Amino acid sequence: MTLSLWLSLLGASMLISLTPGAGAINTMTNSINSGFTRSIWGILGQQAALLVHVVVVAAGVGLLVSQSPVIFSVVRYAGAAYLVYLGIRLITAKAEAETELEKRGAESAFSMFRRGLWVNLLNPKAIIFFLAFTPQFIRPDEPLLIQYLIFIGTIVVVDVIVMWFFFAAAAKGFRRFTSTARGQRILNLVFGTLFIFVAALLALVH
Repeated sequence: MTLSLWLSLLGASMLISLTPGAGAINTMTNSINSGFTRSIWGILGQQAALLVHVVVVAAGVGLLVSQSPVIFSVVRYAGAAYLVYLGIRLITAKAEAETELEKRGAESAFSMFRRGLWVNLLNPKAIIFFLAFTPQFIRPDEPLLIQYLIFIGTIVVVDVIVMWFFFAAAAKGFRRFTSTARGQRILNLVFGTLFIFVAALLALVH
């Protein structure tokens, strides 16, 4: 991969990561509820899903999904349903003051990783996106393995940086609201509604 092509990939990756979506909402929610440092576990789960998407596209399965309306619809509605589930769970969650949260204990790293994985994995738009995006930066006449490693490595590193140092860091300012049950209810309502809004976009916008 030439330097100019890699710089184009770098710029495109930054723009993509900075675009708000379910991953960004999930990251901010984790940062507010579990803290900036521990929010990395949800981000890593999201990166694992990106790896799966690239492998799926590279293996040609992405083409099958994109050309099969039935398969695409099943994945699309499953993803939307999962986001609605997360939204409703946030909205209906019992609000607890910060001291109560500390007594109950923080969410486990595995739980945050798993949720991050499913948030990105159940997004068929990501498969279609990578299906259109990947060929722009992969040259079939050059060694494929090193190109794919550079491709996914760039995307993952950029996404981790943006998610952690932009979205998770931005959410730190909301942490003061979790010191009261009322503040936490408001934040849960806001972020739960955002999850449902993104789900509606995923299900209805083609």
